[in-house]
Amino acid sequence: MKINTALGVLAGKTSHFILSHLGRGSTLPGKIALKLDKDMLQNLASDYEVVVVTGTNGKTLTTALTVGILQEAYGPVLTNPSGANMISGITTTFLTAKKGKQERKIAVLEIDEASLSRICDYIKPSLFVLTNIFRDQMDRYGEIYTTYQMILDAINKVPEATVLLNGDSPLFNSTTLKNPIRYYGFDLEKTEPQLAHYNTEGILCPNCEHILNYRLNTYANLGDYICQHCGFTRPNLDYRLTDLVELKHNRSAFVIDQQNYQINIGGLYNIYNALAAVSIAQFFKLEPSLIKAGFDKSRAVFGRQETFKIGDKECTLVLIKNPVGASQALEMLKLAPFPFSLSVLLNANYADGIDTSWIWDADFEQILEMDIPQINAGGVRHSEIARRLRVAGYDPNRISEKKELEQIFTAIQEQDCQQAYILATYTAMLEFRELLASHHILRKEMN
Repeated sequence: MKINTALGVLAGKTSHFILSHLGRGSTLPGKIALKLDKDMLQNLASDYEVVVVTGTNGKTLTTALTVGILQEAYGPVLTNPSGANMISGITTTFLTAKKGKQERKIAVLEIDEASLSRICDYIKPSLFVLTNIFRDQMDRYGEIYTTYQMILDAINKVPEATVLLNGDSPLFNSTTLKNPIRYYGFDLEKTEPQLAHYNTEGILCPNCEHILNYRLNTYANLGDYICQHCGFTRPNLDYRLTDLVELKHNRSAFVIDQQNYQINIGGLYNIYNALAAVSIAQFFKLEPSLIKAGFDKSRAVFGRQETFKIGDKECTLVLIKNPVGASQALEMLKLAPFPFSLSVLLNANYADGIDTSWIWDADFEQILEMDIPQINAGGVRHSEIARRLRVAGYDPNRISEKKELEQIFTAIQEQDCQQAYILATYTAMLEFRELLASHHILRKEMN
């Protein structure tokens, strides 16, 4: 081992030891190690079989579900559970890996779309998994085509890696890749081709730029699409979801490739994450029994439908970060069979995207269909989200703006309603989790 590599490993591990004993999770160990050896990640990851999960929405849960399954087959799997998905966080993940006697050294990593190409200068995944691409953080990613190009730049560096694509996304069928390709998707009952909702992006045919029609439209631009002008259509699926057995606010059951599965997480959008995880497991040639065992142990992770109590109130924390994700979270809330308070926490820090105009494309009008006696508007941009909720038609007299998260916490604790949902953008979610940890309600996630 080179001297700078050895020094980087020592400095990184020492900083992690100190930070962990202070109760802090941080990407700092990776940053320190990379300062001392820019090739540190390549050295640390060289003997791992790496699965990369990327895309706009669903990376964290897809990764967690996949890890749960692979652990049933192979024992400990290296991963980044708290979502530290840029190069310093990925380096920290490898730097702090616990040594064990695994049958196979596998790493399943969620990686930020904009960071993926740089990271692939140092690691060579055997499998890329793409979940979806929706408009997200315009100030950082740009349009969806720009985001997809970032991912393609990474994939083109590893032409021998298999690419597992969401076949229901037209964008993922718009470019010919040198890599081996596999597709997963929903194969439910079809209708005559019809247009998607008018406020849907990414529905232009990549061949002729006419608007696509859908024989099945699950949500947003996903589904069984066809261009009735030039014949561009969804590719054949290698892994197929053929039945939705149960769809509830806190669990789902479904059939994939003639096998029944269920997860302890609600919402149609999360079934796509489960389908991706099953597809990865089948790529590894794992038996359905191992997949089911992994799913049985599944739980909501790191702000993705995490449940906890504030006083005697049952609470659920849900990350939102873009129009499609927020709209799908609201669709999930509609499945709740009880009244609940709603808190919406809107921040505009770099990690959230400083442009908050996306809230006007999210379908907050759905709240009028729910039994919500009160709404708390919080976060740095509390006044903006309060205005959005008023425009949606919700009674302004039942919207309470609260600048401090501690005020949100207290309001939930004192409310009459027994149930509470908290929708939060990324940094607001982190801050609220920090607050919950200080009250010993949730534990801190360590990188």
